[in-house]
Amino acid sequence: MKIALQAVLWILAIFFSYKIYDAINGPINFNKTKNERYAKVINKLKDIRKAQIAHKDVTGIYSNNFDSLVKFVDNGIFTLIQKRDSSYMEYDKVYRIDMLREVVVVDTLGFVPVKDSLFKNSNAYKDFASVPIEGVDSKFEINANIIDKNGYKVPVFEVKVSKNIILHDQDSDLLRFENETVSVDGVNGPAIILGSLTEVSTNGNWPTIFDATQ
Repeated sequence: MKIALQAVLWILAIFFSYKIYDAINGPINFNKTKNERYAKVINKLKDIRKAQIAHKDVTGIYSNNFDSLVKFVDNGIFTLIQKRDSSYMEYDKVYRIDMLREVVVVDTLGFVPVKDSLFKNSNAYKDFASVPIEGVDSKFEINANIIDKNGYKVPVFEVKVSKNIILHDQDSDLLRFENETVSVDGVNGPAIILGSLTEVSTNGNWPTIFDATQ
C-alpha cells in the first residue's frame, strides 16, 4: 500500500508539474508563434500596399482583386515626370498691360515598368493572394471602392485575414483572448487589416514594432 501510495503521489506530482509548466510556457510559446506568423503576414501586406498605391497612381483607382493587381505589376508602366516652376509675360485685356504669369511645367522624363520599380529581383508578388503561413491554404480578402469624403469621391481599399486562420493550430483559449485584443502594442480585433473601406487610409492595424521587421 505504501509503495502504491508513493507511486500515486509521484504521478500526481508529475501531472501538476506539467500543468504548471504548461501554464507558464503555453502563453510564451503562443506569443512567439504569433509574432513570427504576424510578421510574415504583415510583410506580405506591405508588398500588397506598394502594388495598390502604384495601381492608384497609374489608373486612379485601387484594384479589387488579386488577378488584376498581379497583371498590373507585370504590365504596368510608371511615367517619370519632373515638375518645375516657370513664368511668362501675357497681355491682360482688363488692365491693358503685360503681366507676369506663373505656371508649373511638367516634363516627361521617361517610362519604367512597375515590376522593375517595385519587385525587380522577385516574383513573389505573383502569389499575392495566399496567406504565407505553412499549413494554411487560405487567401487574403481584398476589396476596393469609391467613397464620398466631404463631397469628394475618394478611392479606398482593404485587405485582411482572420487571426483564426493565421493561428489555426494554436490553443483555443489563448486564441480567443488574442481575438479580443485592445492594446497600443498589439494587433487589435480578430483580423489583421490593411487599409479601410470607410476611411481614407493605407495603414495597417498593427503596431509600429512590425514596421521594423522588414
